[in-house]
Amino acid sequence: MTALPKALFPFLWHFVKKQPVAFAFILFTAMVWSVNEIIFPYFIKLIVNTIHNFTGDRHAVYSALAFPLIALIASWLINEIAMRSQGIVLVYAFPRFRANIRETVFNYVKQHSHEYFSNNFAGSIAKKLAELPTSSQSLMEIICFNFTSITMAFVIALILMWMTKPLFAGILLIWFCFHMGITFYFLKIGNARWATHSEAVSTLSGKIVDTLTNVLNVRLFARGKYESQYLIQFQQAEINKAHNAMWTTECMRLGQGLCGLALIFTIIFTLVHGWIQGWVTLGDFTLIGMLAFWILGMVWYMSYQMTVFVREVGTVNEALTLISAGHDIVDATHAQKLQVSQGEINFNNVTFAYQKGTTVFQDFNITIKAGEKVGLVGFSGSGKSTFVNLILRAYDLNKGSILIDGQDIAEVSQDSLREQIAMIPQDPTLFHRTLIENIRYGRLDATDEAIYTASKLAHCHEFIEKLPEGYHALVGERGIKLSGGQRQRIAIARAILKNAPILILDEATSSLDSITEKYIQESLEKLMQNRTTIVVAHRLSTLANMDRILVFHKGEIVEDGNKETLLKAEGHFARLWNMQMDGFLPEK
Repeated sequence: MTALPKALFPFLWHFVKKQPVAFAFILFTAMVWSVNEIIFPYFIKLIVNTIHNFTGDRHAVYSALAFPLIALIASWLINEIAMRSQGIVLVYAFPRFRANIRETVFNYVKQHSHEYFSNNFAGSIAKKLAELPTSSQSLMEIICFNFTSITMAFVIALILMWMTKPLFAGILLIWFCFHMGITFYFLKIGNARWATHSEAVSTLSGKIVDTLTNVLNVRLFARGKYESQYLIQFQQAEINKAHNAMWTTECMRLGQGLCGLALIFTIIFTLVHGWIQGWVTLGDFTLIGMLAFWILGMVWYMSYQMTVFVREVGTVNEALTLISAGHDIVDATHAQKLQVSQGEINFNNVTFAYQKGTTVFQDFNITIKAGEKVGLVGFSGSGKSTFVNLILRAYDLNKGSILIDGQDIAEVSQDSLREQIAMIPQDPTLFHRTLIENIRYGRLDATDEAIYTASKLAHCHEFIEKLPEGYHALVGERGIKLSGGQRQRIAIARAILKNAPILILDEATSSLDSITEKYIQESLEKLMQNRTTIVVAHRLSTLANMDRILVFHKGEIVEDGNKETLLKAEGHFARLWNMQMDGFLPEK
């Protein structure tokens, strides 16, 4: 993936460059509008002076007014054509602009490691991803339609005033410097406060989503009031930070208002004085008066938009934290596609630690032969899950290598690696989509008949057919409309459909009733044939048909053999076997 700029303006420019003609036209037409707005008072001046100085027959005044009237109408028509053309371009440009940002950032975010998603609220990530395109559009609108066009209008107004009476251009320039000085002073303070507020909003949203995601726990423990009280502290933090930011804005506007009042008083007093002295004409009075009020309104509006701009900058910068963190797990520069013909897995001198001082594996070596069925047992924290996660390359090694059919998994693409592995987790989650879509996720080009066959092998076809909408029934968020056993059967069907050469089972039948489990075990036995299979077992009785059992203890394999051999050895596995309660391994 092409590196994304992580700073605000390079980020915006990255996506503007994708539609250069459209954005150039938008900027051009915005300038046409600003020129038209400022030239309009000049035409009014010409009309006023022409009428004031006209000495002939009053009915003949129209011929004298021909040029300013025609110019005024032409200017208006050009502006209308420009604005309507701009509107047509905007209909296509901004939706595509938002879509490009959303798609690119989404593709970047989903490449983050498993650890990244474990450390961040899904709701907070989704909120940032939703706000980034709209806030980026708001910034582009302010830049094109306010900052650029109004700045150009101010320069033209300054030139017109200078050409008419330089004194008024000086007054306007002095006012503008004071006005913008006040604005930038308070914006410097407000920028940090709005950024802090945006962070508080993201945190609050994440907490709300976390509560709603766990609403079942809230009800089971009758903690509705507790959750409301829990959110109050984050709500109050958001309110306090909003107060700080908004007070900064109000102080800024007070200073701008006093500055604007001084401009109007000075301009009107000087115009009246000049007219009394005879060096200001009636047309000059009209032009300068209109320009002063027009520019005052425009610059005031630009200053108002600056506060919006700063707020949106805070939102975008907060959202850019999605891409400010680099990917922990990246494909090698010339990563090849993994080719699996046998399915042999080798751990060669593997050293791995989640963080310094907590080494899980130290110079770890093991070979799982092609087509071998291997069980993993051990207490919680012994290294079983880490072993599986390293095969899936959820983490990078500190030292050593993991080979599949002689290919280093760090040198192949992550997608090609995971395409060759089918995993059935202990607690599978489903998309809030239809059942057929969730099963087809195992192989996107699968026919309906192939899906039905996999479903029958996983013994989920029966309960699916009983649903009113059958395979087209929606399963709810994370599959909440289904029972745990039903979700697990869907996950098994998905793995069967994937038909990968390497199979990983994490107590895949733990949520099933004993009768269904018996049928599923038969289907899994067929699925394991001619496949390298790794079974993480919390219920040791499920390892009866394994070729080998690897017994983990504190990051080491302390025993290796089949069930009968290990039981006869009366070692660690035998003690675990005897410690089982109701068929399950205890935590310690």
